[in-house]
Amino acid sequence: MSGADAVQTERNPFSEGLGRRKNPDPCVIVLFGASGDLTQRKLLPALYNLARDGLLPAKFAIIGFARRPKDDDQFRREMLEGVRQYAREYGEGEGLWDEFSRAIFYHSASFDDQEGYQTLARKLEEVARELGLPCNRLFYLATSPGYFSKIVHSLDAAGLARPADGCWSRVVIEKPFGRDLESAKALNRELHQVLAEEQIYRIDHYLGKETVQNLLALRFANGIFEPLWNQKYVDSVQITVAESIGVEGRGGYYDKAGVLRDMVQNHMLQVLSLVAMEPPVDMSADAIRDEKVKVLRSVRRIPAGDVDRHVVRGQYDRGTILGRSVPGYKEDEGVPADSRAATYVALRLDIQSWRWSGVPFFLRSGKRLPKRVTEVCIEFKKPPLLLFSETTACTVAPNALIINVQPDEGISLRFGAKVPGPDIEVRQVKMDFRYGSSFGVPSPEAYERLLLDAMSGDSTLFTRRDEVEAAWTLMTDVLEGWQRSEVPPARYAAGSWGPAEAERLFDGCGGSWRRL
Repeated sequence: MSGADAVQTERNPFSEGLGRRKNPDPCVIVLFGASGDLTQRKLLPALYNLARDGLLPAKFAIIGFARRPKDDDQFRREMLEGVRQYAREYGEGEGLWDEFSRAIFYHSASFDDQEGYQTLARKLEEVARELGLPCNRLFYLATSPGYFSKIVHSLDAAGLARPADGCWSRVVIEKPFGRDLESAKALNRELHQVLAEEQIYRIDHYLGKETVQNLLALRFANGIFEPLWNQKYVDSVQITVAESIGVEGRGGYYDKAGVLRDMVQNHMLQVLSLVAMEPPVDMSADAIRDEKVKVLRSVRRIPAGDVDRHVVRGQYDRGTILGRSVPGYKEDEGVPADSRAATYVALRLDIQSWRWSGVPFFLRSGKRLPKRVTEVCIEFKKPPLLLFSETTACTVAPNALIINVQPDEGISLRFGAKVPGPDIEVRQVKMDFRYGSSFGVPSPEAYERLLLDAMSGDSTLFTRRDEVEAAWTLMTDVLEGWQRSEVPPARYAAGSWGPAEAERLFDGCGGSWRRL
C-alpha cells in the first residue's frame, strides 16, 4: 500500500451534515425586476460565477422579466456589462460568456398586466422545449415589496406558482419583509394563500457571507470554543455593522425606513441568532432555523416606555471622512428638514436563557461612520490576575474572539502575552486567520451561495416565516417607542463613531464600544 493510500482522513460529521451535493436540477430562473440594479450588479454576475465554477445545473435558462421593451440580444449585452464589471473573474475571449448567454432571454411586461404572465407561461414552454428543460422554476422577485403579493398571485393565475408533474416551483423574495409586525404578518398571509412555506425563500444576503456561515463551523466543529460559549465565561457580545457611506441620494426612501428597518431587524438579528443559538439536533435547514427562532423569542422585549433607556438613535451631521468633507443627513435630497429618522442606532439586548443569562448583547449600526466594517466581538471575562502586579491587573484587556464579516473576512483571537524582558509586563497580542491568505482563493459572493441553495432546495440560509415575525416583534416595540418619545435623535458628526450618548448603554456593566 502506498503512503498516499495509507493516509486516512478523519471523519467530519459537520461537513457531512452540510454535505457536498450534486449540482441542482435543471431549471429556469425568472428574474422579476430584470432592468434593475440588483440584477445587473449582483444576480447575473453571481450566476456567471457559478457557471464558471461548474456549479450550475447541466441545463438551465434565465429569463429576465421587466416592463421596459427590449429583445434578448439587448438584454444579453446589458448583462455582459454587469458581468464584466462585477463578476469575480471574467476572461475576454475564453468562450464561457458565449455559451452562458445562449441561455439568457428577456420578457417584457408590466407586473400589473395579467396577460404578461400568460405570455410568460408560453415563453417558459418554448424555452423548455428549445433547451430540453423540465418544468422546474425559480422565480426571483427583485422588485419593490409592494409587488410581492401581486406577482405571486398573478403567477398562480397563470398556472405557474404551484408544483406540477413532479417538478418544483420556488419563489425568492428580497427584503424588506414588511415594515413592522402587522405588515409582515399580512405579507406572509398573502403569500401563503398561494405558496407553501417550503416554496418561499426569503433572502438576506448577509447569511450568504462566508464568515457568517463560518459561525456554525467555528462553534460546532471546534471543541475549544463551544465549552466557553456561555454566561460562565463570556462577559459581553458586541455586533457592529458600520458604513462610511451616507444615504447617497436615497434620502426619500431612507427617511421612511431608517437604520432599524434597514439593518437591525434583518441582518443584525440574524447574526445575533447564529451567535447565541443552541446546538441544533442536526445540520438540516429546519433544525438550524428552529434554534434561531428560539433565540429571537428569548430576547427580552423592550417596553415602549423604556426604549429611550435601552436604545440610542442618532442622525449624522456634516463632517469629514478620509479627509473629505461630507454633508449632513438633512442636506440630502428628499430628506425633510424636520426628519427624525435614525441613521445610527445602538441598543442593548438581554437573552433570557440558561446559556446567556446576565450577558449583555450590544448592537450598533450607522451610516457615515469612519469605516465600512462588520464584526462580532465575543469578550470573555477577566481572570482574577492576582498573580500579577496591581498595575498589570488593571491594564490587561480581556480576551476576545473577533469575527470579521466584512470587508476583510476572518477571525482574530486576542490574548495576553508577556513582553520579553526581566519584568512581568503583559501586553495584548492577536492570532489572525484571513480567508484570502489561508485558502488562497477569494470568498464567493453571498448571492452565489444563496442562488445555488435556492436552486438546490436548501433553505438553511433563508428566513422562515416565524423568524421574520419574531424579529419584527422585537423591533416593532422599538419603533412604537420612538413614535411616542419626545427625545429626538442624538446628533453625531460624520466620520465619528456615533453619538456619545451610546456609551451610556454600558452603565452598570462596565466596558465601552470597541474602536475598530
